[in-house]
Amino acid sequence: MARPVIISCAVTGGADTKGMNPAVPATPEEIANEVLAANAAGAAVAHIHVRNPETGKASMDPVYYGEVVNRVRDAGCEVVINLTTGPGARLDVNTENPVQPGPGSVMKTAEERVIHVLENKPDICSLDVATMNFGDRPMVNSPEMIAEMAKLIQSVGVKPELEVFDVGHVRLANSLVEKGVIAGPNPLYQLCLGIPWGAPADAETMTLMRNMLPDGALWASFGISRFEFPMVAAATVLGGHARVGLEDNLYIARGELASGNAQLVERAVQIIELLGDTVATPAEAREIFGIAGSGSASKAAE
Repeated sequence: MARPVIISCAVTGGADTKGMNPAVPATPEEIANEVLAANAAGAAVAHIHVRNPETGKASMDPVYYGEVVNRVRDAGCEVVINLTTGPGARLDVNTENPVQPGPGSVMKTAEERVIHVLENKPDICSLDVATMNFGDRPMVNSPEMIAEMAKLIQSVGVKPELEVFDVGHVRLANSLVEKGVIAGPNPLYQLCLGIPWGAPADAETMTLMRNMLPDGALWASFGISRFEFPMVAAATVLGGHARVGLEDNLYIARGELASGNAQLVERAVQIIELLGDTVATPAEAREIFGIAGSGSASKAAE
């Protein structure tokens, strides 16, 4: 029996990729327009970072988040808004004096990392359950920091999406669920695969991580770069949901840059439908997540 599979689109991310593909949106207007286009193509969820519109570099400025969210809501778009809370955990290790953070560190308080969530009240938001070597830099999220961020996020009625990058992160997330730090039924997990140096992007690893989840957990997964579309197929077959977008992959095919997020979403739609399932609408996604009735357009009128 066919089931509705939720497609999430991560429209821009925070990596320095604008120069690699000019379709990567940078200004609040560009990011909002990509959200609308991705939703029209079939994405029920939009995962949103913001960038400095002058430089194209990652930003944590809540003003930019507010502009993106307001543009999407003012357009009457019902997409499920998912704001990131990942920035603010980057540690640049000073090898000559390890107790003194290096100049590239961006370590923020829990409130600084979620202020845009408290202000904009999206439907869901990411919550990284990960301390790891994230490519060429450490990402540090202590259990205390995660718990404080979760408390603030849930205080305004936002559902956390637990982003896990390896099997140990799943165990920590499960502990947070068991202790009630992550409140309510049906916790939401995102299995993030292929990021150096986290879990590899393959069906075996996805299956292992899925099997570690608690009863009733909801889950989605994604793979980066050339693994993006194979992981859409794997997640669909294994009973999860899927994510694509220019944050994760800049190409539609080998050597061919994607023209925008909508093109990546359209390919995910094809994969899901070829496998015999249907693509979830935003309303179906809200029902699955247990956040029915909190549409973006309705929030614009509050």
